[in-house]
Amino acid sequence: MKEKELERLTELKKIEKDVYNEGYKYICGIDEAGRGPLAGPVVVASVIMPKESMIEGVNDSKKISEKKREKLYDLIIDEAISYGVGIISQDEIDKINILNATKEGLTNSIKELKTKPDIILVDALTKIDTMGIPYRSVIKGDAKIYSIACASIIAKVTRDRIMKEWDKVYSEYGFAAHKGYGTAKHIAAIKEFGLCPIHRRSFTTKFV
Repeated sequence: MKEKELERLTELKKIEKDVYNEGYKYICGIDEAGRGPLAGPVVVASVIMPKESMIEGVNDSKKISEKKREKLYDLIIDEAISYGVGIISQDEIDKINILNATKEGLTNSIKELKTKPDIILVDALTKIDTMGIPYRSVIKGDAKIYSIACASIIAKVTRDRIMKEWDKVYSEYGFAAHKGYGTAKHIAAIKEFGLCPIHRRSFTTKFV
């Protein structure tokens, strides 16, 4: 590993190092993907990485290419002590709103963990049900904390894969390319073909 990358990862692990020094053993990072799109689910991932984990390239998923995310996903899954994923459908998002859906996904992802964390570090969310596990909310956590960055990659890759599968069913919308986000092409397709079953009704009122 190059010195510059080692320095970057060391910086990314600084907050966790302080948390370990407080006496916590299992730190869980949590992040979501898909709060903004017009279609598809929101996906929340929880992950507990080994204390010494230093996977080259780990960063906020938004800063990494799709190809690199796929590779990192496999490395993270292989190395993780435990991970869980919560997926909340577009129908549920329409029923309870995106914030509540994200919070529900977070709780579900924690339930999937086979190892119970001692503490949770989460990107920006507050007033969440962590089932009694203490948590700290960190603004822009995916860019500041290693385990949250790992969770952001798991969430993003999981959601992208779901949208690629939906693309096979509703190919006219181009979900494989934009993953349901409101690109010009996607909006044009909505105007031409109307909504499909995976569109979020509460997000698309101004286009239909």
